[in-house]
Amino acid sequence: MIFRQLFDKASCTYTYLIADLESHEALFIDPVEGNIDDYLALLKTLNLNLVYSFETHVHADHISASGLLRQATGASTCIGLHCGAETADYQLEGDETFTLGTRVIIKTLSTPGHTPGSMSFLCNDRVFTGDALFIGGCGRTDFQNGDAGDLYDSVTQKIFSLPGETLVYPAHDYKGNFVSCVFQEKTKNPRLAGKTREEFIEIMGNLNLPMPKLLDKAVPANLYCGIEEEEAQQMANDSEFNQPENERRGVQGSINHAKNRIKQVDLITAKNMIESNNVIILDVREQNEYDLGHIENSILLPRGRVKAEVESVLTGIGKDSSILIYCASGNRSALAGNVMQELGYSNIVSLIGGYIAWKRG
Repeated sequence: MIFRQLFDKASCTYTYLIADLESHEALFIDPVEGNIDDYLALLKTLNLNLVYSFETHVHADHISASGLLRQATGASTCIGLHCGAETADYQLEGDETFTLGTRVIIKTLSTPGHTPGSMSFLCNDRVFTGDALFIGGCGRTDFQNGDAGDLYDSVTQKIFSLPGETLVYPAHDYKGNFVSCVFQEKTKNPRLAGKTREEFIEIMGNLNLPMPKLLDKAVPANLYCGIEEEEAQQMANDSEFNQPENERRGVQGSINHAKNRIKQVDLITAKNMIESNNVIILDVREQNEYDLGHIENSILLPRGRVKAEVESVLTGIGKDSSILIYCASGNRSALAGNVMQELGYSNIVSLIGGYIAWKRG
């Protein structure tokens, strides 16, 4: 197996290259946009074929290179289902298995907490923990719908259950560390070692850290794999993404299926519904997108939280009430609307073109 640990000084981000020696198939984990030329040069030097680009979560401190790598190499983008990155090719739920050649096996681990869709990746004797677990620390939980209790459960039940000698490779390090192991973090990590769930939640609630400088730019961009939204949407509408769902394990097949199961309305119809004052407006984007602009009087409920929280958020609203649901471009809203239909909401419509159409209209 070929393995490289690469470092982005600006964001203190670790990017990992893994490849199979025989097949020359390769993947990146958490690539950074500013280093795209270095990645492509490295692939050429090592004579590798990039097959996948994995993201541990939607990053807030740098823009991902996954979309650019997909453009340059055809590599499939892979990210957690609950991240809301709807144009990624693979929406990961955990326990999926990917292979490079016949000998390199990557297993996905759902490790929410830093964000609801955070993933870790287990490959042979090493685990890539993203922001779930750092060397002597962990990712924060005070934005992007983070949850300290979920993070504690993810680390203690998923990562710390691995053999103690399993190598730990995080997404970031700010102190010059390169690698740790499960045993070391389980016994020495000051935020987690010997701490109860309640103690950990208290620690995380009192960090008082400043917001990442690139938060407002990075998160919206990374919801589209780090490339411009319209360009990403054009790629998603390309013929390759419209193959039958059983022929492609991509997000677009799921989106097309979802759109066929929900009533969709154009901008004029949506505005008429709103003017009638007889419709609930539900925004299923992320908080950062909502803060940058939203339809007046809309209720925010990110798509990843719809199934668990919609009934509490819409308390007192009948399941036969008229509900207009929207996202950035109309994809996430269709997926969220399907979930609500399964929960018994019977009068849901999705805005075609989403907030992009709204702003242009």
